Amino acid sequence: MEAIIKIDKLSFNYPNGHPALNEVSLGVNPGEKIALVGENGAGKSTLLLHLNGIFQGSGQVLINGLEISKNNLGQIRAWVGLVFQNPDDQLFSPTVYEDVAYGPIYQGLDKLTVREKVDQALAAVHMSAYVDRDSYHLSNGEKKRIAIATVLSMQPQILALDEPTAGLDPRARRELIELLEELPQTMLIATHDLALVEQLAPRTVLMNRGRIIADGPTDSILADQVLLETYGLS
Repeated sequence: MEAIIKIDKLSFNYPNGHPALNEVSLGVNPGEKIALVGENGAGKSTLLLHLNGIFQGSGQVLINGLEISKNNLGQIRAWVGLVFQNPDDQLFSPTVYEDVAYGPIYQGLDKLTVREKVDQALAAVHMSAYVDRDSYHLSNGEKKRIAIATVLSMQPQILALDEPTAGLDPRARRELIELLEELPQTMLIATHDLALVEQLAPRTVLMNRGRIIADGPTDSILADQVLLETYGLS
């Protein structure tokens, strides 16, 4: 099976010179759900931001065999939907409809097709009844779902999710995990929520200081107490 994401020796330093990624190599097959775990500053979010070209370091990142470059960012960003930790970073329009429609409108689609894509995306996150609601007055859990819908409206093949359960109450957290289980997209999920990892992701990648320390079956990694304690996960 050909990898849908292939990362080869990816390194990245922030403008102040601080190293964030150090020769990271990773292959992801279509349909995989993979958790990225590690302490704050491990490089998880920075890695996600490379998947659709927000950051571009040295090394190589291929999506569907296509290397990320300025000339193909439009195609890459159609394939990779990035969901930020804070949904307020993703929701900026007066209504839910306008937020979810933004991507399809940007693609130049006609009004009927835009409406169809919005309806499909909201149905996928079980938020169809919220289409005319004000995005700013939703609960945090509702905002998270709408943020996911804004990328689903672009029909991505890959979802890159940064701390999807952060700030959610137990019910909203459970409902979001159930939603992510339903979605068919390939997923990379940066998270500290090890219960989510156990329930959702068959494969886990442990990062520390910009490097991949372990990559394997989730059951094996979560059962290794020495590994979890060493890298601040237990």
